[in-house]
Amino acid sequence: MIELQNVSAAYDRVPAIHGVTIKLGEGEAVGLLGTNGAGKSTTLRAISGLVKLTAGRVTFMGQDLAALPPHKIAELGIAHVPEGRQVFPEMTVNENLEIGSYAPRAKADRESSLDLVYTIFPRLAERRKQLAGTMSGGEQQMLAVGRGMMLKPRLLMLDEPSLGLAPVMCDVTFEKIQEIHKMGTSILLVEQNVSRALTLVERAYVLEGGQVIMHGSSAELASDKRVQAAYLGL
Repeated sequence: MIELQNVSAAYDRVPAIHGVTIKLGEGEAVGLLGTNGAGKSTTLRAISGLVKLTAGRVTFMGQDLAALPPHKIAELGIAHVPEGRQVFPEMTVNENLEIGSYAPRAKADRESSLDLVYTIFPRLAERRKQLAGTMSGGEQQMLAVGRGMMLKPRLLMLDEPSLGLAPVMCDVTFEKIQEIHKMGTSILLVEQNVSRALTLVERAYVLEGGQVIMHGSSAELASDKRVQAAYLGL
């Protein structure tokens, strides 16, 4: 479905990721794990066109993404839910969701997509007329994920969805992501909560210093002593 081949990217000539190679097949849930500054978010931004590649290649469904602007990449069916939620605070829940269906293929099915999002997130349905800025962090995270789903994505990329959430809301968020995955949506998950991420994804890549240092199934990584020591506190 999507493949990164020896991808490197930089911010103002400062290298951020180096030679990153990852693959994700249709219907898979794959994790990008690591500490702050490891290059996880940059990898997602490289896929969605928000940071330009200095080397390597990104292909989605066989199509090279290098020459495409971010909105064209999104229109192919790649939804990027950024770190920090970034909802529009002065707009209602419903208006935030509608913005997510701006692409022609998504706009045509806006009403059915709204119904689906409100089914997955009943709390959003209850608050559809509420201003997004007045909602709790957990509710805003639901809204951010729901807005991504309005694009009718083939691939949903989630950047730190549990960041700053209370444990109960963290549980709810992961349950909803798992529900979305079971519906057939491919998931690429960036998450610092490694133990929780490994219960959701089938396999994962571990990044350190902008490079992939490890890759394996969730079970393999969870039992790896280096992962246990560095990320699981064991």
